[in-house]
Amino acid sequence: MKRVSIIAAIALAAVLGAILPMAALLYVSWSRAQVAEADRLQGTAERTLQRAHRAYEGGLLALRKLNQSGLPPCSPEHLRLMRSLALATTSAEQVGYFAEGRLQCSSWGQVDALVPEPTPDHITADGAAITLGVSPGAGDLTGTLVSVQLGRHDILIDPERFVDVIADPNVRLAVATPDGRLIAQQPMPDPELLHRLLREPESGHTPRTLYATAHDQEWLAVATAPRVGLATAFQQQFWQLLPLGAVGAVLAIAAGIWLSRRRLSLRNELAIAVRRREFRMHYQPIIELDTGICVGAEALVRWSRADGTQVRPDLFIPVAEETGLIEALTDHVMDLVLSDMRELLIHDRSAHIAINLSAGDVSSGRALKVLSGKLVGTGIHPQQIWLEATERGILDIQGARTSLAAARRAGHCVAIDDFGVGYSSLQYLQQLPLDALKIDKSFIDSIGTHSATSPVTSHIIDMARTLGLFTVAEGIETSAQLAYLQSRQVEFGQGWLFSRPLPAAEFIAFHEERRKQYGKAPEDMQKPSGIAE
Repeated sequence: MKRVSIIAAIALAAVLGAILPMAALLYVSWSRAQVAEADRLQGTAERTLQRAHRAYEGGLLALRKLNQSGLPPCSPEHLRLMRSLALATTSAEQVGYFAEGRLQCSSWGQVDALVPEPTPDHITADGAAITLGVSPGAGDLTGTLVSVQLGRHDILIDPERFVDVIADPNVRLAVATPDGRLIAQQPMPDPELLHRLLREPESGHTPRTLYATAHDQEWLAVATAPRVGLATAFQQQFWQLLPLGAVGAVLAIAAGIWLSRRRLSLRNELAIAVRRREFRMHYQPIIELDTGICVGAEALVRWSRADGTQVRPDLFIPVAEETGLIEALTDHVMDLVLSDMRELLIHDRSAHIAINLSAGDVSSGRALKVLSGKLVGTGIHPQQIWLEATERGILDIQGARTSLAAARRAGHCVAIDDFGVGYSSLQYLQQLPLDALKIDKSFIDSIGTHSATSPVTSHIIDMARTLGLFTVAEGIETSAQLAYLQSRQVEFGQGWLFSRPLPAAEFIAFHEERRKQYGKAPEDMQKPSGIAE
């Protein structure tokens, strides 16, 4: 990148430094408002589901007492018990007794009119028959009610009891049977949406409405609210976060200018460092999660200036790619890995070292040719060197497919690194000859949390399984994360729960210690499944 371009980048960084934090503030405020409103509505749906259960279970308890009473049907004692249970059960409007296909008596007394026994619309797991739209047929009750019948007795419940929940005035509720038969509803502005949710329960939003559902084997509860409520929530979030946004804008401007100026000198320093081969390697152990065995490591390049200060890879790697130094740096990494790990890889044929490739090397296949030449005479098998490419680094899909296929034919295992932070999809991955998928640390961090990315981790694992790839989880830091990944049968993992990245000698000692700890001699250890032969 020319000096004039870098100066222009400094100016652009200053402008973006002022705009981006405020744009981020608006986005975060809106996102938090959506999450808060969605959580509130979901809570209302779940409370409605609980209310439906209470209404139903109160009636069911009364029916069981009647069926167990053993009193002569419609006797004075029987009528008194029905009346007392009707009064004691808050959800009950009427209790009745059926025989010979008709209502014989109710909590109102003897019934002379012909009131046929209702035909049930739904049978619950308790064996109770639910009938919708029942006319009372006795006493002074009007309208249509819900009948819950168990044995020869039934209890009539006002449908409003099922949605009798304290909620915001703009929230509308509905309760249905699991198969979508509507039991009770408050007036809803979008009947079509309600009918869709009765068929396919889910939570989400339309351009006009937020909606949430909660269901189990007995009931389905629906809660909806207009999206206008988001505006108030957004304003609250915005004013809470505004001071942070202002501070962020100032810091971003300063950081952008500082980093851009530093880049002017960094590119020159990097060129000298590459020429003098001033880099060294650390190795992040990769663990087989089921056994605890260390099966290898990911090679991570490190750069220490002459004064001893460290330069982060996320700073110097992009500069190397921009300035055309990445090929020389990759070649140097290969030399270091083969030199550092030769003895270990020959001694333990089940072990491997993963080397990261740049976008240019993935497209051109240059690195594979260089690596093949460097492996000659080392005694290291090609399958012991894994090649990793980030999904963001695969810009030329056709070139990547050709070079990755050649790598697999040569015996190397090929993996997609940092999966999930780029633009890959199932269709995209199907086009590439791969062995492994490495799940980015950001998705591992979300395990066991309520973050928006939390459910994505399981989908990534399922996607890998669908494609026949084995998975490597990056950034494992807690036992809870490890337990979750083991339960989902993720094969391999790396992270500080096992070890930080280690210099060569320390990694070799770590590998040997794990091998001793888990009782595997080199000749007994098998190559991990999924590695290309």
